[in-house]
Amino acid sequence: MDKIVVFGPGPKFKGGIANYNTSLAKALDKLQVAEIYIVSWTQQYPAIVPRDFIDRSSKGDLLEGTNIKVHYITNYNNPLSWQQTVRLIRKIGPKMVIFQWAIAIQGLPLGYIAHRLSKIKGLEVVFDLHFVIQKEGSKIDNAFTRMGIKHARSYVVHAMKTYLELRQLFPRKSFRLCEPGKTAEGEGIRVVKLFHPVYDMFKPDPGFNIEKEKKALNLRKHVFLFFGFIRKYKGLHDAIEAFAKVAAKRDDVSLLIVGESFWQTLDSKKLSTRLKNTFFSVAKSIFLRKQDDERHYRPLELIDKLGIREFVTVVNDFVPNEDVHRYFQVSDAILLFYHTATPSGVESIGYNFQMPVLATRVGHFPETVRDGFNGYLAEPGDHDSMAQVMIRSIEKPIPRENVADTSREMSWYNYATAILNER
Repeated sequence: MDKIVVFGPGPKFKGGIANYNTSLAKALDKLQVAEIYIVSWTQQYPAIVPRDFIDRSSKGDLLEGTNIKVHYITNYNNPLSWQQTVRLIRKIGPKMVIFQWAIAIQGLPLGYIAHRLSKIKGLEVVFDLHFVIQKEGSKIDNAFTRMGIKHARSYVVHAMKTYLELRQLFPRKSFRLCEPGKTAEGEGIRVVKLFHPVYDMFKPDPGFNIEKEKKALNLRKHVFLFFGFIRKYKGLHDAIEAFAKVAAKRDDVSLLIVGESFWQTLDSKKLSTRLKNTFFSVAKSIFLRKQDDERHYRPLELIDKLGIREFVTVVNDFVPNEDVHRYFQVSDAILLFYHTATPSGVESIGYNFQMPVLATRVGHFPETVRDGFNGYLAEPGDHDSMAQVMIRSIEKPIPRENVADTSREMSWYNYATAILNER
């Protein structure tokens, strides 16, 4: 039987890319066309990054019932482990390696590994691109991205925006755009345009007592949910400002904020944390624009400043996989008032709960959110527009079956099949 390696964070890590990588491996395993291996980082980022990336809360085994083999081997900070990774993959002998590409800083190790694997006859190196132009954006980011992904034989993108950015990054390369059910366009390196699949690892609990949970969380009739890591580009500060306008007009609404503050996961009193913060600040000042440093981003302070504490419930922590359904099942719509956007894992989770999406008109959202059908679109940076779509979602609620229709084709089965077959 053939073998396929899926390279990216394994299931012991937090976050959307770990969930995505694990879900892709499981989908490929279900196809029963190859033996599936996850080759994972042990440490994904420079040691100076002041954040804990390990999921220490979830209890379940995400790979239970599969035949997937996992190897934790690649340490960003140890170049010897990069060569060990190449040797391991050579030993496995796959016909395909699918790299998850989600942040430019990984360009050095991934570029090294992909370059050496690209020389192996009969091995297809695929980069599954969650972005091309970094959200925070800089010339150094673009240089690392070129370094990291240039040795791919083919790419997968989740939005037309990402494909256009790929062409922008490599203006001298030719690409062939492949979409399921359509005739391929152009000639050159294969680019498969798909979608962000709907997560099936998070499912509604049919026996869950929604009203009891809403009471426990102090939620009112209409609940808007912000879920996931708190990052500046996700626009939580805008969502809070807009919600304050809604709460000024209605007393039957709640804002439920569930997620970990991205840069506040380590004990700030520890010497190791203080040293990491110091070195990280120096690196940030050298490599990134001043406005890109979001470690002092504290949007939750707006809640008291705007006087809306009684309308807002905050769960400022990482949510174990087993508890994700609780927050989606008590909510009526999910808020994605992003500043910039590539296909969102939170959006995908929402679709699995047939939840309408309220998003800004940025990135891929106009491709996936049909205004008035499966959600509503607001203008970016416009709090009045955001407040209007929140109110509209109450006055003209989106039928849940519309959301189900939108996401029916966005399955992991269809996604995995297209990666293997779309040529």
